[in-house]
Amino acid sequence: MNERADRDMSEERPEIVHKTASAEYARMLEALLFAAAGPMDEETLAARLPDDADIPALIALIEADYRGRGVNLVRVAGKWVFRTADDLAFLMRREAAEERRLSRAALETLAIIAYHQPVTRAEIEEIRGVSISRGSLDILMEAGWIRMRGRRRSPGRPVTYGTTEAFLVHFGLDAIGDLPGLDELKGAGLLDTGLPPGFRVPVPDDDRGLRDDEDPLDIDEAEREADA
Repeated sequence: MNERADRDMSEERPEIVHKTASAEYARMLEALLFAAAGPMDEETLAARLPDDADIPALIALIEADYRGRGVNLVRVAGKWVFRTADDLAFLMRREAAEERRLSRAALETLAIIAYHQPVTRAEIEEIRGVSISRGSLDILMEAGWIRMRGRRRSPGRPVTYGTTEAFLVHFGLDAIGDLPGLDELKGAGLLDTGLPPGFRVPVPDDDRGLRDDEDPLDIDEAEREADA
């Protein structure tokens, strides 16, 4: 009787051990994400956990466990981070430091860069129909939402601009393709319904690789970009 019981327990032990290990790995992953200063990608998480840890399965477990709570595990910029539930954001408003509001010109400039990148200052002005001040670009650079990508292969070699990972994180986007399309912009009242025939919203692309019509930044510019 005892030998049979011992044999039965032995046969069940691998499953028990697996469940125990998974629970412990989930605790470890939860601790890493909680303590992280920013979003973490799955490769970084895998490097911190034992080799046999199933990172996607553990993330799915934690994500489901936190669903409906005051804090949720969400994916932004292809990485994972804990964030306050959207419907409870109003509780944080009194505690949040007052931030300087972006001007309309800066917001329009940011939107143009997000959808049309890589784009030069002259191209931004052409799309907006008015000139922009250097201050608008400086504010967006200081916020860490845009970056200098390279230089256009055209007379004057103007700088091209694109968005950053910080832009995705701040606006809660997993990828640049999650920006709203034409129908969504119309539905939100951000575009006039009486648009000219053939009007379209470009498909945004924030690939960090230089295009055929772009050259790398100068050495000093590249160093400043790396330090930013």
